[in-house]
Amino acid sequence: MDLDAEYSWKPPVYHLSKPPTVSEEFLIEKFEPGDFPRSAKWCYDGSALLVHCEQRSFRICASRRPQNEPQPHSITATNLPQAAPIVDYTWYPTASSLSPPTFCFAASVRETPVKLLDASDGRLRASYPIVDHRERQIAPHSLEFNALGTRLYCGFDSAIEIFDVSRPGAEGTRLHTSPSKKSKDGLKGIVSALAFHPSSELFVAGSLSAVTGNIALFSEEDEGHTGPVMFLGGGPAAGVTQLHFTPLYPNTLYASFRRNPMVYAWDIRANGAVPCDIYSKTASSNVVKEKRTTNQRRWFDIDIGGRYLGVGDERGAVSIFQLNNAVAPEVPPPATNQDLKFVSESSTTRETEPTITFSAHSDAIGSVAFHPTRAALVSVGGSRHWNDSDDSDSLNSEEEEDQAYQEERLARTARRLKFGKQPRAIEAAVKLWDFDIE
Repeated sequence: MDLDAEYSWKPPVYHLSKPPTVSEEFLIEKFEPGDFPRSAKWCYDGSALLVHCEQRSFRICASRRPQNEPQPHSITATNLPQAAPIVDYTWYPTASSLSPPTFCFAASVRETPVKLLDASDGRLRASYPIVDHRERQIAPHSLEFNALGTRLYCGFDSAIEIFDVSRPGAEGTRLHTSPSKKSKDGLKGIVSALAFHPSSELFVAGSLSAVTGNIALFSEEDEGHTGPVMFLGGGPAAGVTQLHFTPLYPNTLYASFRRNPMVYAWDIRANGAVPCDIYSKTASSNVVKEKRTTNQRRWFDIDIGGRYLGVGDERGAVSIFQLNNAVAPEVPPPATNQDLKFVSESSTTRETEPTITFSAHSDAIGSVAFHPTRAALVSVGGSRHWNDSDDSDSLNSEEEEDQAYQEERLARTARRLKFGKQPRAIEAAVKLWDFDIE
């Protein structure tokens, strides 16, 4: 018997010849008026889903499948309210509902220390304070554990605070991404996204500065804080909202930007001057900036096999792209800064349109997330809307293209905020889509 063949792992197979079906096994309680899910992330083994909700709370949707039970399992949601608005969150790298010690996540809540919360009941396991020069608590805009889960990286204004996870309450080590506020060198602005290379000490950071070249590579072992290893250019002049590596193709970095519907990809072994791929529903030469685009984050995701990229849009549609990974064998990842070598000087950028696009929600999609172990994807629908009779908000309205109309909408929004009117959500839903049926 060939034991290697019998126990070899294979990624889930996604059938994209037709739209997926909604899984009826995924049931969570309804959201209160004005509340809606903003984003969702699966834990390491897919046994639990962490949902960030608009009204200052998390929901843990954990699997409750009885042992040796062939019927589809149900999902029960546990609500974990927070005292202030949630800025960012991330699972512990090996989090699983089957392993209580690892079943936790880090959360950035405004004007409080960074929290390490138990995902089973929401209790506080540890806290990591970041204090500014006025002795005020800083809530970082981005959070990420390193690959081993020994350090927690927190990004804020032109700096990254690094904590030893095993030393809660202790001060962190501050890595300044720019020499000074007046300096034009380094990575300027709020560090809004972080991601770690799956098989080396490199990590990447992106900022909200609306300039090109606002993504930089750093070394985790750089104790001297010598600055970025390399900058990536050629992207839009917009703030970075998400950075992502995939384990099977670790040398490709994917990034999304504020008020931009496209996802960009760079090969970090190349010179980094231009992206190698752009994923968009429309070719970039024909893209006219969406008049309805807002600052709402839209999280994309890549399946565990590194073959497909999923992203939602403001019209409630989900697009699945087939990734343009290199056919040639992978070059071993760099082990140190000195080993980072350019392998290509090509400036060619490929443009890819989706393999399939399907309607998932009647409202904007805040995030999508592929299940780690099965051919399924979760989508999160919901956004703020104002219930005014004079504000007809049709997604297909031709008035959206008129600049004067946009300015009037902003003025009406300011009046609503002044007099305390509250927004509503057209749809507040988390849906699980099955792709394993041909």
